[in-house]
Order: sequence, then C-alpha cells, then structure tokens
Amino acid sequence: MTVVFVHGVPETGAIWRGVRDRLDGDTIAVDLPGFGTPRPAGFGATKDDYAGWLAGELRRFGRPVDLVGHDWGAGFVLRVATAADVPVRSWAVDVGAVFHPDYVWHELAQVWQTAGAGEERNAANLAVTPEMRAKGLQAAGVPEEAAGALAAAQDATMAACILDLYRSAVPNPHADWGRELDRAAPAPGLVLQPTADPYDDAARSGEVATRLGARTHRLDGLGHWWMLQDPAAAAAALRSFWSSVDGLP
Repeated sequence: MTVVFVHGVPETGAIWRGVRDRLDGDTIAVDLPGFGTPRPAGFGATKDDYAGWLAGELRRFGRPVDLVGHDWGAGFVLRVATAADVPVRSWAVDVGAVFHPDYVWHELAQVWQTAGAGEERNAANLAVTPEMRAKGLQAAGVPEEAAGALAAAQDATMAACILDLYRSAVPNPHADWGRELDRAAPAPGLVLQPTADPYDDAARSGEVATRLGARTHRLDGLGHWWMLQDPAAAAAALRSFWSSVDGLP
C-alpha cells in the first residue's frame, strides 16, 4: 500500500509528518508547485492546473494508491478520484462542505479573490516577520512548532499561487467540478469531519459524502489542522478506513 498525502493553503507537505510517523508502509507527502517548491514556467496555478499536476504525479506510480487530502489538497484529491483516469485505491478528504453546491467562501478567501485587495493582503503578510506570521497561524489553531515552520515557508511565490488558485474557484469549486461528483462508483472514500473546523459544516459535508457513496468519520474536538493537533487520532482514523477497504471484495 502506498499513501499519498496532499496539503492545502498556506502549507507544505510537512504538515503530514506526525501522521506519517505513525503509519507503516510507504507514505509520500507531495509539495504542490509553488508551495515550498518553485512554480514551473507557464504553470497557471488554477484549481485545474493543480488537479492535473496531481493526476500526472499519480500516473507515474503505475499502481493504485490511497489518497489523503486536506483543505485545497482535499479538492484536488476529490477531483482526481472522480474525474481523472488515475489508479486510486481509496481517498480521504476533509472540508467536505466546500464541495457542496451552496458553499460560500470564507472571508479571507473572498479577499484573495478580489483584485487589489488580495495583493494588498499578501503584501502585508509578507512584510511582517515570520514570528508574527506564526502567531497568526497559532491563533487559527496551528500548534506552535508547526506554525513556525509554516510561517517560514510563506513567500512571494506561494502568495501569488494562492491568488491564482482562489480566483479560479468562483463562486465555489462545485460550479465547475460538481457534475463529476455524480460519476458512478469512484474508489472507496472517507470524509473526515473535525468538529471544531470553522471552514466546514457537518450537515453539508455529510450530504457530499452521501452523494459520493463515502463514509464519514468525526474527529471530535479537532479543528482545521487536525493532523497537527492530534496526529495519533488522525492516523488511527485512516488506518481504520484502510482496513475496511482491505476487506472489500
């Protein structure tokens, strides 16, 4: 079994280290283009560009993998699992409500999607010290040690990619990607529901899971960065899901 982890915004693959340390077998945490890595020449950084990039990376494995996505990484995982011809054994995502037809972007996303305001917001963020950025991440729920590393990784390349990504998803991801959600029988799926995630909604997340024929799993008391807050609980939830997939005919 090979597990591929996909991070979100504003992050790198390092967010998965604690979970990966608690899993056996082959695990890989990719870094999205422009997020702690160079932005390739001509790369548009739209949601379709990132989903296409992930599909290409997965095709190189040549064997089915277990996909796990967080935040925007969840969107790319779900897109690949439902609309791309790639070898996926199973998939697991959070923020399921983001893929609901009635989803409304959160306040910061709307700032990033606004020409001028998004650039000003990012310039102000990069103008302060990494320590100050880390404090902001801690206030949002990122544990102290991880917040420092994530803050240090933020740069002008990541900031520009964030703007292009969010501006490609107006009014929401469902507007462009929704019809593929009804494609027959994607690989077995899991929608994780951290109960303290301000960017998710359990009812809408559950509706999306039902639409996809996926199961749900509550992560009680955990927030948006559940994999950093309690990596042991995150790993246990994933292991339980994969065990059920192993038992399928």
